[in-house]
Amino acid sequence: MKDIYFIINPKARNGHCLKIWGKIEAQLKTEQISYLAFFTEYPGHAKKLAHQIADNKNDNEKIIIAVGGDGTIHEVMNGVIKHKNITLGFIPGGSGNDFSRGFQIPSDPLEALEVLLRLMKQEPAFIDAGKMTLEDQSEHYFINNMGAGFDAIISYEVNQSQIKGWLNKLSLGRLVYVYFLLKKLFTYQTATIDLSIDGQKHIFEKTWFVTVSNQPYYGGGMKIAPEAEPDDGQLDITVVHQLARWKLLLVFISVFWGKHIHFKEVKTFKGRVVSIQSATSLYVHGDGEHIGYTPLNIEIQVKGLQVLTRRGRKVNLDLKERGANDHH
Repeated sequence: MKDIYFIINPKARNGHCLKIWGKIEAQLKTEQISYLAFFTEYPGHAKKLAHQIADNKNDNEKIIIAVGGDGTIHEVMNGVIKHKNITLGFIPGGSGNDFSRGFQIPSDPLEALEVLLRLMKQEPAFIDAGKMTLEDQSEHYFINNMGAGFDAIISYEVNQSQIKGWLNKLSLGRLVYVYFLLKKLFTYQTATIDLSIDGQKHIFEKTWFVTVSNQPYYGGGMKIAPEAEPDDGQLDITVVHQLARWKLLLVFISVFWGKHIHFKEVKTFKGRVVSIQSATSLYVHGDGEHIGYTPLNIEIQVKGLQVLTRRGRKVNLDLKERGANDHH
């Protein structure tokens, strides 16, 4: 027996998420599917609700579906990651929706619901997550990616800004990242970063940002880590440094296709344990949400989450490839 819970962020995408929930609710009633729904009322509430649902002691498997943006799934995931027997689902209702891109959930909410209901009848996929430990020893988890530096300060300003709401009303929410990138481009001070990956130390001067990714997408469709796989037991690290301001615009344009990795100023690595230190404190985000500041340590939580996804599982893909090779 599986219990289905929905956690809805009614403020996502400037309140449009509430209309999305109305459509989902009507469809659930049509299909006579029993569920419980909870609405978030303040930042951090989704995490608290998810934790309370997960903590509720009964023997049934629980499916918790976040309805909102990447910030909503980020909070829900942080609320359940230390609990077993919880499966996560996502119906996109925000402006970025990078989780749905990376985990192949349709952008249309009713189509997403249909896919999730079908996936519930199968075994969930086990995926990795990232764990961040800040200087004060507080722990935060990410499901998509985290970043330190320029991208984190842009995320912070985007989330503080009223412009995001105005652009969301015009269905142009993704442009808010472009606006703040251009605004910060000429004033941002790059920094020297000490980066340790699985014990190997690197020093990068004039660094714009470092991202650590569990899946390819961030910032509303940018393919920051084209080779990232959320179930390969590794995190993908991207460093942008020694880059002229005008050239950052070229990198920014190319990142939507994942072509930025061909610039000599962009370095990529894979690893399981990462440490980021800097002479000056840099902003840090997790899944686009402000988390704190450097220094911090990051480590992978291998197969730490169960999710509903249409992504082909790595084991299945390997078996298919092996099967195909057998015929030659």
